[in-house]
Amino acid sequence: MNSARRSIVPIITNQTAIAWIGLYCLAVAMGYGRFLFTATLPDIMTQLTLSTTIAGWLASVNYSGYFIGALISMFVPQRLTYRALMVGIILSIVTTIALVAPNMPLSLWYIIRLLAGIASGIGMILGSSFIIQHFSGAQRSLLSTVHYAGIGTGISASAILTWWLLTLGYHFEVIWLVAGISSLPLIVLLYAIRPIKSDATQSNSTVKYPSIKQTYINFKRSLFEAMIGHTRAIALLAVSYLLAGFGYITSATFLPVMATGQLTDQNYAGLLIWLIVGIFAMLSNPLWGALAKRIGEIKTLMGLTILQAIGMFAPWLFDSALGLYANAVILGLTFVGMVSMTLNLIKSINPAYSNLLMGLATLAYAVGQFIGPLITVALAGSNDNFNAGLIVAGIGLLISLVLLLLFRRQPQSAN
Repeated sequence: MNSARRSIVPIITNQTAIAWIGLYCLAVAMGYGRFLFTATLPDIMTQLTLSTTIAGWLASVNYSGYFIGALISMFVPQRLTYRALMVGIILSIVTTIALVAPNMPLSLWYIIRLLAGIASGIGMILGSSFIIQHFSGAQRSLLSTVHYAGIGTGISASAILTWWLLTLGYHFEVIWLVAGISSLPLIVLLYAIRPIKSDATQSNSTVKYPSIKQTYINFKRSLFEAMIGHTRAIALLAVSYLLAGFGYITSATFLPVMATGQLTDQNYAGLLIWLIVGIFAMLSNPLWGALAKRIGEIKTLMGLTILQAIGMFAPWLFDSALGLYANAVILGLTFVGMVSMTLNLIKSINPAYSNLLMGLATLAYAVGQFIGPLITVALAGSNDNFNAGLIVAGIGLLISLVLLLLFRRQPQSAN
């Protein structure tokens, strides 16, 4: 009876297939849950007559949700990783479809974007943890690259979907609905790679799990053990990552808005420029992975940080389409590589606590992303000039580079 029920959705064990499911997972949780907002933001602002300040707050609320999602993920026991991931993905899809509702009050927009951010944080951390554990050592590097390409794939999909439906005369409500519907098969695919319990495990009803209080005590102990002897290295890398999150988010939030406002002679310039970000994000990760094998992850990360800083200054240095397109190309080339390099570096500081350290880094990144849009809209003023925000972002990335140089000198760092 049980085996017949399980056979309705066959278990998938092929590692390559699981990597592609992981790509789909990140495309939904990150590409739609976070970055579809960027693609549709010019249309949302027009249809709802939103100011740049309100748009910035909606972005920051989503990023604060990402912080909460990362925090939640740090407390999820290993045995509950899959269940928590499924809850996060379902929440991501529900909050995507929820934006279809007409005439929603602004307060509800804030709540939905907050929940979407929480779902993205869970999907990113627990999704990566759950997917990558299926890969053997020999294939882990290559298949992990496929998995992380989901972020760029999701960005590209958000741009193409928005472009297609806008040209057909639809607006953001229909775009979010189609995105939500196209995400539904992921639930079935994740169910197909669910962990299978042995009969002995299923029949063992005497296992006692720790209480919430004990879980918190265990977490504090693990945090202390993870940090001891590595505090300076972890702090340097975490603050550097916070500045990286602050650095890239101005472009990742407002680039289509900038392009739409400045390149008025180009139809759908904002979506074209966002598609460029997605395409280069998809293609770049294997490139940086190969480079890291040759020169090391820390040197690669430092190079990416310099390159991204140059990208932030480009629209200010070249006050034309060239500056915006250069920013888009460099943003796509760098940000996924910076994420994967930083997470690999921080987990290698103390591998016994890799999940905890990755969670701490993600929290720092989320703080930077929350602050970024608020500073950007404050500096933009009534003329919506984002160049000042981009300059501050570039300066933040240069400070991040200094911290990476200091991190490199630490004996704990993996060079």
